[in-house]
Parts: sequence; C-alpha cells; structure tokens
Amino acid sequence: MRAVVPHRLPGNPARAARGNGAAHRAPRRRRWSAFAHEVEPAELPGHADAWVAVLKVIHTTAWFSIESCVAYLLYAGLAGRTDRRAAIAAGVVFGESALFAANRFRCPLTELTQSLGAESGSVTELYLPKWFAHNLPAIHVPLLALVVFLHGRTVLRHRAH
Repeated sequence: MRAVVPHRLPGNPARAARGNGAAHRAPRRRRWSAFAHEVEPAELPGHADAWVAVLKVIHTTAWFSIESCVAYLLYAGLAGRTDRRAAIAAGVVFGESALFAANRFRCPLTELTQSLGAESGSVTELYLPKWFAHNLPAIHVPLLALVVFLHGRTVLRHRAH
C-alpha cells in the first residue's frame, strides 16, 4: 500500500520536513497576520518589490481619496450644504480616522509597506514637505472639528426652518 505524503509547498521548510519524515520540525509561521508588523517578506508569495509597488499605489489612491473627502466636507460645510455626498465623505473620513486611531495613530499600510522592505511606506512624505507630513494628524484634528461645527450648524439651521 502506498503511503500518503503531505502536499509540499515550495519554500515551506515545515511542510518539507514533515513530508520527509525528518525528526526536526521547523517552526510554523503564519501565512498572513492581521497586524502589519507581524508580516515578514518571506511569508508573502511573489517578489517583495512587486508587493511594495502595489501597496504604494493602493496607499496613494486611498490617501488622495480621503484627502478629497476632507476637502469636500470643508467646501460643503462652508457652502452650508449637508447632503448625501457629504454623508458618504464623512463616513470615509470617520472610518479612516477610526482605523488610524485603532492602529496607535500610525497608518497600517505604512507599516505593511515598510515590513516588505520599503525605505518609507508613508505616502505623505512623497508628496508633502517633511514637517507638514509629520504634523498632518495635528493639522487634521482642527479641520475635522471645523467640519463637524459647520455641518452641525447647517443641520440645526435646517431643522429650525
């Protein structure tokens, strides 16, 4: 009768050791983690450079879209308009802010990009002066407070009429 041999994955020493019946077993590693600082480049399939490029494109797109939502919220608030688009933009900004705060005020995509070997995973350092990029959270808090004030004022005015 033929012995059943476990499936071998390339580059996985733990499975290779089990398949050969070796007495020493390599420590098991997780393939993916919920926390970016636990991901190692060797754990991801493909080339780390390609993953870095993909993550930088995703990160840049997300950053620009979130910043455009903040700009729209400021515009709509100053114009006295609170509409469905403002609600969607507020949801995007609130979700990003909650994610940022939950990750100890550091962007998870920055950590993930750096864990794959990028010198800097921060999008803001690519497009903004360094002092501005490092103070961006402190700059956004008053802007978000202004957005809440402006839209709150608009909602109260509409309810009064």
